[in-house]
Amino acid sequence: MVAVSLRLPGIVLGVGLGGFVDGILLHQILQWHHMLSSTDTDNIGVRYYSPLTVPGLEMNTLWDGLFHTVCWLAVLTGIAILYGRITHRRRQVWTSRVLWGWILVGWGVFNLVEGVIDHHILGIHHVHGGPYQLWWDLGFLLLGAALVAGGHLLQRGGRTITQEAA
Repeated sequence: MVAVSLRLPGIVLGVGLGGFVDGILLHQILQWHHMLSSTDTDNIGVRYYSPLTVPGLEMNTLWDGLFHTVCWLAVLTGIAILYGRITHRRRQVWTSRVLWGWILVGWGVFNLVEGVIDHHILGIHHVHGGPYQLWWDLGFLLLGAALVAGGHLLQRGGRTITQEAA
C-alpha cells in the first residue's frame, strides 16, 4: 500500500470552488462587484466599464464569464488529478478530512492571490466599493488566511489515504 497525496488535487479544487463562491455570491447574488467594476480607479489604466450602464455591464459580464470559465477548468483539473491518483475506495476520499482540508487551503489561496492581485495591485475591482472598500478588501484577505490555516489544521487531523501500488 502506498500513501496518496491529496494536496495538489485538493488545492486545485479549492481554488476553483473558492472562485465560484466569489463569482456567484459577490458578483451575481450580492452584485457588489464585477471583474472590471473599479477600472475607473485602477492601477493599470484599463478602460472603465461602468456596471451601471448596459454596455459596461455587458463587458463586466463577459469578464465574469471568463473568470467562471477559469474556475470551472480548475475544478475539472482538480477532479482529473484526484481521479488519476485514486483508483479504489473513492467514497473514502470524498469524506476524507485530508481532502477537505486541502480544498479549504486552496480556497484560501484563491482569496489571498485574487485579493492581493485584483484588489490591491491592479485595483480592477474591490470586494465592496465605497468609503470602506479597504476594510472589505482586508477582510477578504483575512478570510483567505483563516481558510488556509483552518484547512491546514483539518487535513493534519485526517487519516492518510492509501492505494495499492501499481
